[in-house]
Amino acid sequence: MINLNIKGKELHTYDAIVIGSGISGGWAAKEFCDKGFKTLVLERGRDIEHIKDYPTALKNPWDFPNRGRVPLKLKEDNPITSKCYAFGEDTKDLFVEDKKHPYIQDKPFDWIRGYQVGGKSLMWARQTQRWSKYDFEGPARDGFAVDWPIRYADLAPWYSHVEKFAGISGNRDGLDTLPDGEFLPPWEMNAVEKFIQQSIMTNFKNRNVIIGRCAHLTEPKEIHLQQNRGKCQSRNLCRRGCPFGGYFSSNSSTLPWAAKTGNLTLRPDAVVHSIIYDEKKSKAAGVRVIDRITKEVTEYYAKVIFVNASALNTNQILLNSISYRFPEGLGNDNGLLGKYIAFHNYSGSVSADIDGFEDTYYYGRRPTAVIMPNFKNVHKQETDFLRGYMVFYSASRASWGHMVSGDQIGSNYKEEIAEPGKWNVYMMMQGETIPKEQNKVQLSKEEKDEWGIPLLKIDVGYDDNDRKSKEDFFKEASDMMEKAGCKNIKAKNRNQNPGLDIHEMGGVRMGRDPKTSLLNGFNQLHTCNNVFVTDGACMTSTGTQNPSLTYMALTARAVDFAIKEMKKNNL
Repeated sequence: MINLNIKGKELHTYDAIVIGSGISGGWAAKEFCDKGFKTLVLERGRDIEHIKDYPTALKNPWDFPNRGRVPLKLKEDNPITSKCYAFGEDTKDLFVEDKKHPYIQDKPFDWIRGYQVGGKSLMWARQTQRWSKYDFEGPARDGFAVDWPIRYADLAPWYSHVEKFAGISGNRDGLDTLPDGEFLPPWEMNAVEKFIQQSIMTNFKNRNVIIGRCAHLTEPKEIHLQQNRGKCQSRNLCRRGCPFGGYFSSNSSTLPWAAKTGNLTLRPDAVVHSIIYDEKKSKAAGVRVIDRITKEVTEYYAKVIFVNASALNTNQILLNSISYRFPEGLGNDNGLLGKYIAFHNYSGSVSADIDGFEDTYYYGRRPTAVIMPNFKNVHKQETDFLRGYMVFYSASRASWGHMVSGDQIGSNYKEEIAEPGKWNVYMMMQGETIPKEQNKVQLSKEEKDEWGIPLLKIDVGYDDNDRKSKEDFFKEASDMMEKAGCKNIKAKNRNQNPGLDIHEMGGVRMGRDPKTSLLNGFNQLHTCNNVFVTDGACMTSTGTQNPSLTYMALTARAVDFAIKEMKKNNL
């Protein structure tokens, strides 16, 4: 898919430039190329081709020197990245090495990154839920951040558009707090999860427990077969890259689709320095790029530019895009660029045991948990904290390596660990955090990376609202488990830093008023209308749902708008 043009300005000019090849960048490329627009995708990391470049995808545990565990030296060299649940001996090449890509932490922040074609779409958690009308209405109703310039009805057809192509597994549950989508057959809860589901929905009003919705092909449709993707194999080794194409990624889906049109130029190893602003035409002219390896500087030009570098990288690029017109960063007339960063609060979990069900087990490794949509402050303010949290839970049975009595060696031990152990139940929160001006990123005035780009300073932390939300989750989760008959209930304060949720959002937020936001209702910079931002940086608030599906829908909608504006010569 690589097509590197280096012969002059005319060969460096495209209809559209997309910065970033992850989930939202892949969608921008697919939508532009499908409509016949010559599109350049810039990726700062190395090239990775679907199937060919997944070297660990089919390996067994014994094929790894450390059986998949992170060697001590690797962990010591990567104190931030090694905290990520998906980082291991089998996936380490997909994660950024801490020492090679430094940043400044004004407050502790674990920034997890994947610099390669496909970005983090190769190792994401694949959970996909639509937002509801309550999420888009929340800021205006509750008086925080700014009002979203769109509502659920604006995005609903675009959710359908991306769901059909990506392939989303789920059940039609009829909930207004978590709208239904275009679903493939759902995964199934196991016996204990169904038991707990029944207990919760019997004992608690307005709490709905459903199977998780995820970007996995449980039953591929014709559109997925056209992408050369196959059925999910229930291996749950997704973070290595899936050679079956069983889950959605840029590499298996949107980028190959865009390439088939003949309209895609993919340029890996392209570190974006800044967006070039044309003072005479009062719009962006192109993108300045530094080759990751050679450090050679090249400029590319286009009528429209989509910035999809991932939330904090997008903020960094825009802050570094200075000109006479925008001395504080592209589009930053109001001084809000880089501010109102938010994330998801994962700091609370609860575990327990449950007796019985010794005669039941389950098949395969299901790639999703059971979920409970937010039930706090949905219709009105009811607690001493704003917004709420989604609950994820799962029940599992230890299959081997569980604690057994007696000697930990010999034939008796071997026979005992071959028998399934007791059932365990685990719940965790995914809490909405409130965007605040003091939660921000900015450029360092002293330190730069090896490409001469100022390091990003991250000043993001928890507040009292997050602590109150967590304590409420501890209380409610423990109560639900107790009523379901669970024992040894233990609440755990995970004490993880912001960033480890890998759901950072904001800094280039959407809004109605150019005085209080950077983007309009079509993700277009208020003051530079041929630049669009549709990754996590655009988010006005976070909701309690996983955000990737919303990024996809926003991107497809924004590209549709941009194409219409280009045809009218408005860009």
